[in-house]
Amino acid sequence: MIRRLVSRHEEEPPRAEANQRHPLRPWQIRERCFNVRRRGLDPVEIRTFLHRVADELTVAQTALVAVQEENVRIKNALRAWQSAQSANHRYR
Repeated sequence: MIRRLVSRHEEEPPRAEANQRHPLRPWQIRERCFNVRRRGLDPVEIRTFLHRVADELTVAQTALVAVQEENVRIKNALRAWQSAQSANHRYR
């Protein structure tokens, strides 16, 4: 049997918080452990798959942050442009 390892990043949240939806972090996927039973799944195969999922999640979260930053930049540029247009129309 594989014993559950304590996360080096933070401990597992209490059960009440575990039911709330929080985004998964790549380290949570990498460090997730499963109980192995007789005729159970191959732990090496599970670990390999979890690392692959964690890598893909890392890429997705990085892309999401970049898109969110670009969104803020575009909104700020639009506000500045609208303010400039508003100022030009006031003095005509």
